This record gives sequence, structure tokens and C-alpha cells, in this order.
Amino acid sequence: MKNDVKGTEIYKTDPLIKRWDYSLSYTHSYAQDSEFFKALGRNVLLGSYCKQCNYKYGTYRKYCMYCGSETADIELPLKGKIHTFTTCYYSGEPFMNDVPYTLILVEFEGIDSLFMSRLINKNNTKISIGMGVMAKFKSLQKFDVNDVYFIPEL
Repeated sequence: MKNDVKGTEIYKTDPLIKRWDYSLSYTHSYAQDSEFFKALGRNVLLGSYCKQCNYKYGTYRKYCMYCGSETADIELPLKGKIHTFTTCYYSGEPFMNDVPYTLILVEFEGIDSLFMSRLINKNNTKISIGMGVMAKFKSLQKFDVNDVYFIPEL
């Protein structure tokens, strides 16, 4: 039975069962992380460097987690190696069409922490810890973490 409310359908009345379309608009500010996402559009991967304690972050941040000092931006290498990985067989709605997919933690030479990203690889059985990988950037930027991904190093 159709109801006059746009997009709502009533299937039963005892008990009442209805189906409706649900949509939500969401506004998100990247605030102090904005430079990281803008850099992805220039094919640049930004990390951070603490001038106070010399810690170099593979994950972009504006303040040092050890001493609390403000950090400076540094350009990360585009090549690294897999520190560890996992293959995801279940996902939330944004990635349902991508399963299975592989998440990796990338080690960069001279950088103290790791960077998490997706590995795009035609043969998921040939992934190994220590394998060389290189960053790639999507040509149509969406300003999210998936604008950068990694492939096996050639």
C-alpha cells in the first residue's frame, strides 16, 4: 500500500511495517588537517616533523603527541614498504563494492611512525611484509583519505 508521504511505503498495518528512503547531508571541516588533503590534489603526501623533539610523523598532525609542540609540514617519500597488512572482507556502506580490499601500514625511510592506506593489487595472495610499495593519487580528488593509495613497487 502506497502512502502519500514521498518515498514511504507501508507493507503491513498490524504490526506496522514501513520502508522509506533516508538521506543525510553532512558538513565536515578538516580544520588543521586541511593542508594534508589539499596536498593530495598536488600528488604530495604530507607528514609532520616536531622541531622540539625531532619526531617525524607519517600520519599528518599539527601537534606532537610526545611533547605537545606545534609541528611543521614535511613531504613524505612516495615509496615505502609494507610494515603489516590486513584484508577486509566486510565493510561499511562506502566500501561495500570494494570488498575484499587490503589495508596496509606503510614504513617510510627516515620517518618514525607509519601511514595507513589501501593497497590496490591485482593479486592479493602475493602481499608480504617488507614488500615495496609506491603512492598513487586519484585524478579526481574527493578530499578524503582514499585520494591516495598504494600499489606494489615495480
